[in-house]
Amino acid sequence: MSKPTYYLSTPLYYTSGKLHIGHAYTSIIADTVARYKRLRGYDVCFLTGTDEHGLKVQRTAEAAGQEPKQFVDGLVDNIKDLWKLLDIDYDVFIRTTDQQHVQAVQGIFEKLHAQGDIYKSEYQGWYCEPCEAFFTELQLKDGKCPDCGREVEWLTEESYFFRLSKYQERLLAHIEAHPEFIQPVARRNEMINTFIKPGLEDLCVSRTTFSWGIKVPFDPKHVVYVWLDALSNYITALGYGSKDDSACRHYWPADLHLVGKEIVRFHTIIWPILLMALDLPLPKQVFGHGWLLFDDDKMSKSKGNVIDPIPLVARYGSDALRYYLLREIAFGADGNYTQELFVTRTNADLANDLGNLLSRTVAMIEKYFAGKIPAPEKATAFDASLLSVANETKEQVEQAMDALRPQAALEAIWHLIKRANKYIDETTPWVLAKQESTRPELATVLYNLADALRVAGILLQPFMPRTPARIWSQLGLAADTVSAWEDALPGRLAAGSQVEKGKAIFPRLDLAVELAAWAEEKELKPLSPPLADEIDIDLFGQVDLRVVTVLEAEKVAKADKLLKLSVALGPEKRTIVAGIAQHYRPEELVGKQVIIVANLKPAKIRGIESQGMILAAADENGLAVLTPERSVAAGSKAK
Repeated sequence: MSKPTYYLSTPLYYTSGKLHIGHAYTSIIADTVARYKRLRGYDVCFLTGTDEHGLKVQRTAEAAGQEPKQFVDGLVDNIKDLWKLLDIDYDVFIRTTDQQHVQAVQGIFEKLHAQGDIYKSEYQGWYCEPCEAFFTELQLKDGKCPDCGREVEWLTEESYFFRLSKYQERLLAHIEAHPEFIQPVARRNEMINTFIKPGLEDLCVSRTTFSWGIKVPFDPKHVVYVWLDALSNYITALGYGSKDDSACRHYWPADLHLVGKEIVRFHTIIWPILLMALDLPLPKQVFGHGWLLFDDDKMSKSKGNVIDPIPLVARYGSDALRYYLLREIAFGADGNYTQELFVTRTNADLANDLGNLLSRTVAMIEKYFAGKIPAPEKATAFDASLLSVANETKEQVEQAMDALRPQAALEAIWHLIKRANKYIDETTPWVLAKQESTRPELATVLYNLADALRVAGILLQPFMPRTPARIWSQLGLAADTVSAWEDALPGRLAAGSQVEKGKAIFPRLDLAVELAAWAEEKELKPLSPPLADEIDIDLFGQVDLRVVTVLEAEKVAKADKLLKLSVALGPEKRTIVAGIAQHYRPEELVGKQVIIVANLKPAKIRGIESQGMILAAADENGLAVLTPERSVAAGSKAK
């Protein structure tokens, strides 16, 4: 009899910068689900990968002085190394630069164009570069991107469009007929009421203003828009559009697309409509989980509050980090990470509850039974309560995981662990050991404790891949003989194994020491370049900073880095030459307000007299001109 299949995925991770702990959270959840399903006997395909095309990647690569492919190759290696460090056991890793994916996406584009679902027109609208997303005026929030809150730019260009509007009613009918399709419920209601019912606009699916992407095969000046490119990975990774699509026929439709809440819209509107147009079944569920916050604020490189998981794993191990993220956060809601919460949770649950239970049990077996797990002999008054919890835990974990509630599953496991610790206090093995007449009860107690740890180890496998083997090792059990999921019930431990007390599996942490180490790790690196020599206020007062409006912009001939700008400084019109051509297109700057040094002595640059200097800042992500937070009168003095 063939195994039931289970296909799940994370979104593709965008290769324009380093991943942080928020990205790791998505993959840890997906890995936990995949491990659980494998233990339950499913034929699992767990897909992850990288989204490597688009304007942002191209610009970031240029800022780093690299070709885009060279740039993303290095980042992909880093991502794979991080997943290995976090024990993310994926089955398929797809890159959108993979040749099979490229050819399949081109085939999809041609098919949709041929059947009239893609057509050429001109796009005019608001575009958010970091999100690679277009928005209508009504969708903007305070004039900014509704997803990330950043500035948007007005774009006008020839584009191909996908007829989302054609499938609007069909999509709505599917969502209403399958309430499990979008989860949690709040995300489903948002998609219906905010985006679908007000009316879907046809989607721009090609760009001509950059070149790093999959070429439209019959119109190569166009590249396929990133969302049609990236979303297609869920089927192209399985061979869709290739000579061998057997994996696609075997696993599709997906059981679960696991995504962050900020991209639910793309996965529950664009993606299902694309599948409808391709006459393919829709995924069974899209689950939009919440954000991982840092001190109750969304992690963002621009805010400088991202947390690198690598030093955390190096100091505490991957299982401790996985446990915190899975246990502390109610899946679907936003969660918070602070070092104090992490240390507190690690001490209470891993060191005190689990670690202490293992240490005490092994030590007592060594002391009272020469290190061999005894067979149960005579019941105590407290056995029934412990065994009742142990009998119920497996089913409780299954119910929680089948409902995508890993936090509840871990709570059930920890209920068993805490009950076993209480069982020690109730039965007082050290007292039973004093009388020969009570040694039969002592044997039963220590057997039950070892057995409870065996059961807990089996149930912990999806969540903490390394810890179960460490538990079983101290109990003298071979991992390959005790790991079967169906054996996570009490009474199935064979007596006679030789225990061996080892190091604490989770040493207790000193909060003050850990906070100090965290502060040192997070300490800001020295400024680069360093601060210039001090100046007094009088000298600074001689610098006249003014807000100007860019009226015109064009590239300087035979100068890759230079743009010639015409700006309005109050009633005055000036020309400024700025070395920002590798970071901004001329049309991006027209209408934008920037800050200049207005009283800088004019200088000739490539034969053009430049009457001022634009202020800009640069970091590893590239260069950004400085702009006022809101529009002000041209010529206003910056203070």
